[in-house]
Amino acid sequence: MRPLHIALAALVAAVWGVNFVVIEIGLGHFPPLLFSALRFLAAALPAVFFVGRPKVAWKWIVGVGLALGVAKFGLLFIGMDRGMPAGLSSLVLQVQAVFTALFAAVALGERPGRVRVLGMGVALAGIGVAAVDEGANGPVLAFVLVIAAAACWGVSNVLTRKAAPPDPLNFMVWVSTVPVLPLLGLSLLFEGWDRDAEALAALDWSGVGIIVYVAWITTVFGFGAWGYLLSRHPASSVAPFTLLVPVFGMSSAALLLGESVSPLRWCAAALLVGGVALTSLAGTRRPRSVPVPETTPEAGTDTPQPVTSTGR
Repeated sequence: MRPLHIALAALVAAVWGVNFVVIEIGLGHFPPLLFSALRFLAAALPAVFFVGRPKVAWKWIVGVGLALGVAKFGLLFIGMDRGMPAGLSSLVLQVQAVFTALFAAVALGERPGRVRVLGMGVALAGIGVAAVDEGANGPVLAFVLVIAAAACWGVSNVLTRKAAPPDPLNFMVWVSTVPVLPLLGLSLLFEGWDRDAEALAALDWSGVGIIVYVAWITTVFGFGAWGYLLSRHPASSVAPFTLLVPVFGMSSAALLLGESVSPLRWCAAALLVGGVALTSLAGTRRPRSVPVPETTPEAGTDTPQPVTSTGR
């Protein structure tokens, strides 16, 4: 990769890592489900009028929108709202690579090789260490919610791979239209009209800036730049940069939010990042009857893949 493209890939990883800190700050302005709805509303509008018609069937757009937008981000935002630290969230969420590999084995017939199985075991050991650390110092329910968010992300990754969108940015923008109304409905049901109205009435420039960052910077710029890199370089060259996301997430949370990182958490980070690296970069064995498509990596998931992942 050219130095400029390496810098762009690192910048995207930094944007996605810092996003967890911005989410943490945003949860001080908005209830979690309303915040998630506003994120997708801003990501979809006005971009949906400029990216052209959807290039895949609506069943894939709706499926990914529900799994990624409603389930994954809804659970992540609720988990962080209930006390899951931003840095730890950026780390634990990477276990989605393990869930993606497991779900792909069941739904797509992809048989993980021995290296990938080893990587899954190492990553799960990292999650176990992180659970011990968080169980001693933080709310266990919030930790479980982020794990559930990672599982939902794994589902959305498999659906995305089945959809095989030729234009990842077009796909992401149209996917962003799906979660808005379901998330608003869930927010009204569980967070209440009064709380939502109060948050919207108190909207200030800092709140607007937060929405702009999580919607336009992480989604529109992030996935646009990622798609640009994938169109010019092999998946194996681009995908490893996603392993920098928890590095930027944990370091920015420590610097900007004052989150402490215990020795046990560093151990969990080493195990999880190493396990995800093995899981993501090792190959799969496909049945002979299944053709192997040209591959590009899923952002933060196992590679090789037919399409890019959605959603941070």
